[in-house]
Amino acid sequence: MGENRAENEAFVSLVTNNSYANGALVLGYSLRRVNTTRKLALLVTNQVTDPMREQLSRVWDHLVTVDPLDSRDDANLALLTRPELGITFTKIRCWNLTQYSKCVFLDADMLVLQNCDELFDRQELSAVTDIGWPDCFNSGMFVFEPSRATYEALLQHAIDHGSFDGGDQGLLNSFFSNWATSDISTHLSFIYNMSSNASYTYTPAFRQFGRDVKIVHFIGPVKPWQCNYSSETGTVYMPDTAGGLPHENTYLQLWWDIYVTYVLPGMRNIDIHQVTDEIALLHLQHDSNLPVIVEADQRTAWENGAPDYTGRDRFSNIQERLDSAVEGQEYRAIQDVPTLI
Repeated sequence: MGENRAENEAFVSLVTNNSYANGALVLGYSLRRVNTTRKLALLVTNQVTDPMREQLSRVWDHLVTVDPLDSRDDANLALLTRPELGITFTKIRCWNLTQYSKCVFLDADMLVLQNCDELFDRQELSAVTDIGWPDCFNSGMFVFEPSRATYEALLQHAIDHGSFDGGDQGLLNSFFSNWATSDISTHLSFIYNMSSNASYTYTPAFRQFGRDVKIVHFIGPVKPWQCNYSSETGTVYMPDTAGGLPHENTYLQLWWDIYVTYVLPGMRNIDIHQVTDEIALLHLQHDSNLPVIVEADQRTAWENGAPDYTGRDRFSNIQERLDSAVEGQEYRAIQDVPTLI
């Protein structure tokens, strides 16, 4: 029975461009690192290049090409000041993954800290309350059961009613409109979708419960791959132009440690620019000259598959930062990612 579940259930994500694909790479490795027993399935659009797909296939079991859906609801998206969210309507195509009996969707800007396979014991639509409007769920993570009928109903609902926020979260909350009141068991703990700035918004709670967090969500317009990373010190810097509350640096550091340890070494014998778009790895920099600089010899080393990162025991350093962040309370041991062939 357990083996059948492992084959028939999957963690699912979506990427619509090379930039977010960098997030999906780290998300996938973070799931491997905590030894999930479930499959990893990734929806990708045509904007994701072949070299990047090759990298994604190293960690994700199943890549599915999908056509993008756009809400075309510019007025509502303007209310969010996040016009790029329109493409996220493509997310509802995850209900077409009928080769799986149950799935857990994770946005590509998430990071898994601890094994969370127990989510597959939950029913559709289980999710975490949205911190902006608690009667709604945050659609960055949710449990669902693939069904062509549900997909078609969602699509028709989108055509008939649109989305009150122009993105997938408004659509899904409108479709699953009884989520707030129907069954409390579908309301999941914040530990499964903790905002990356929670340590700033409610510090006492973070100190009390932070050790239990299993999934971190890098909400907001600035994503980890848009931050600046010093290749000399292994330190992450938020961009000077970033507004709003910053991400908890502990989790930014872990994101980048996974990236430079497991993602960069896999990008061998390819042009690094083919998999980075306009941002991503070009935010690697030297402390001595903080504006972004990537020297030719460093770039050549990446392309030849010989970056100078594997000699550093980066995960042990991250463990110390995590312990410090919650005032000495123990986190589970961070395990290495299994070698993928």
